Amino acid sequence: MGLTATEKNELVERCKRGESLAFKQLYQQYARAMYNTCLRILNSEPEAEDVLQESFTEAFRNLGTFEYRTSFGGWLKQICVNRSINQLKKRRVNFVDADSVSLADTGSDDNLNEAETELQVETIRRAIMKLPDGFRTVLSLFLLEGYDHEEIAEILQVAPSTTRTQYMRAKQKLLQILKEKV
Repeated sequence: MGLTATEKNELVERCKRGESLAFKQLYQQYARAMYNTCLRILNSEPEAEDVLQESFTEAFRNLGTFEYRTSFGGWLKQICVNRSINQLKKRRVNFVDADSVSLADTGSDDNLNEAETELQVETIRRAIMKLPDGFRTVLSLFLLEGYDHEEIAEILQVAPSTTRTQYMRAKQKLLQILKEKV
């Protein structure tokens, strides 16, 4: 169901008018991608499903405020990311402040070489899911969702240096996990 941007906007307008079929079509258009975004952050299928439903409920409830400054998908994705982060915060995920820890204490294996790591996408996805919540969240938001460190810092309400540290450590830990698999 690959709709054009114009068709998606028309679908949003039909939802704003209260057409129930349009709500269903809009959900079907975005549900899988938004679920995957939630799952990458939360690493829990039940939580991702719950956050997805809450995100759509919030989006549909606030559809009247959507002003096309961005695409509907971008707007919905921001809702999903924010709700996923809030769910992580309920778990009390700690994002390490870069100023509080020496980077030399990361326990990394200096022999890891990214260029030598040629693994299948599924292996990498499984390895990402094994990362601690904070690492996985920052890595997913930066690499997979396309946010920059300043945006991630704003979403997580931490310093940009903290997201950079988390990202660097996440990459190191991911490479360590991948190396152990070989």
